[in-house]
Amino acid sequence: MAHKIKVLQISTECYPAAKAGGMGDVVGALPLYLPGQGIESSVVIPRYKRKWFEDHSFVSIHSGTVALGERDVQFEIQKLASTELGYPFYCVNIPGLFDREDIYLADDGHGYPDEKERYISFQLAILHWLTDGTESFDVLHCHDHMTGLITFLMQYCEAFRKLKDIPTAFTIHNGEYRGVFGWEVMAYFPWFEEGRGGLLDWDGDINSLATALKCAWKVNTVSPAYMQELIDDMGALTPLIRHEQAKCLGIINGIDDVLWNPETDKYLKNRRLVKNNWKGFKSKNKTFLLKKYDLKARRPLIGFIGRMAHQKGADILIESVEQCLAEGMKFSTVVLGSGDKQIETSLVDLAKKYPRDIGVTIAYDEKLARAIYAGCDFLMMPSRFEPCGLNQMYSMRYGTVPIVSHVGGLKDTVPDINDNGYGIVARSVDAEGFKEGIQRAIAFYGDKSGLAKHIKKITKIDYSWNNSASQYAEMYRELLKN
Repeated sequence: MAHKIKVLQISTECYPAAKAGGMGDVVGALPLYLPGQGIESSVVIPRYKRKWFEDHSFVSIHSGTVALGERDVQFEIQKLASTELGYPFYCVNIPGLFDREDIYLADDGHGYPDEKERYISFQLAILHWLTDGTESFDVLHCHDHMTGLITFLMQYCEAFRKLKDIPTAFTIHNGEYRGVFGWEVMAYFPWFEEGRGGLLDWDGDINSLATALKCAWKVNTVSPAYMQELIDDMGALTPLIRHEQAKCLGIINGIDDVLWNPETDKYLKNRRLVKNNWKGFKSKNKTFLLKKYDLKARRPLIGFIGRMAHQKGADILIESVEQCLAEGMKFSTVVLGSGDKQIETSLVDLAKKYPRDIGVTIAYDEKLARAIYAGCDFLMMPSRFEPCGLNQMYSMRYGTVPIVSHVGGLKDTVPDINDNGYGIVARSVDAEGFKEGIQRAIAFYGDKSGLAKHIKKITKIDYSWNNSASQYAEMYRELLKN
């Protein structure tokens, strides 16, 4: 019997333990689909002060100390006692640095001031554990800049020499965030080979993403179109990614079609899909949302789920919706998300101005998100860039037509309905483009039979992880051929 390739996914998120965005969904789902490809995948993330961790039992398998300059940081590797996730799950317990409720943001909505200590200690703790040899893996798969330094440390640090020949894959979920630190953090690094510091450097700083681009054996993004966009223009890193593009590829994310199943969705309970009755399913969930927010009925309902951030175009959403309502267009909007405090305030103010037209919840709420996917007629994604985007796939799985920007993974997954596609593609990534998108949605909603036919079409699209998992498995096999 052939040896199963063992892969360790190293991330700061994994659904259901800790999720802030699409990366959490990816890291939680991909390992479930890899065994069918001959790959055994495990996951390791930090341990946060979250209910999920408190509700589960863990076994301590390794403990040690990370030296951050003159500060000794204790850590413990813990393994989930149960097999309920369907794959081995580990967490790194670092008291004082990760035992916080929010994954990334302090109370003021900005990143934690000790971000560099958090991420460097997390990466060092994992490498100390793997060097110990109690667990071994054939491939280390690092996710985003928070794990990018691993690709350098394991190759060039004397302390981790045993790991030098283990292949590394690095996935860019969001190339805007790069983990840039001043050179003072060199005091946190174990001794490494002389002259190798240039691999950490970009524009005079330590750049975690640039380091991974240089040092990882393979680099992928979460859609082919996003990879091409980065190669075309990654700002200061454009020359670097172009230099490294021979080892780069794009693999579109999938969705877990067991977890995201309108017939069995645990969050919908009495509002699930029954006997393929899409009309009843959509109506029941829409009624729930209209009652919850006291919105006007008998008009299209447009949803938005996501971070209140420039990238996600939350400001474009506000501007376009306000313009459309001011012009008397008849539709309702439900918004769920959190992030930039100024955007949050603007949304709440807009809902006060149009209380029967807009419902807003400032939160991360998985249960409400499912209701919005299920109950809305349309889902708006005015992203300025979108590495992959999962919301458009979730929405189509639940019979909701996406209104999207023509960028990144949205370009790969949502062709325009006028081209026999699946959704409404905005002409431009601004308020004017999405105002036109809303107008098209209102007109399409008026075509009841056409909309009903289209819902059946988009709910049959297979965006499961099966195809994507086979591409990741091939990438792992290629790494082991080298």
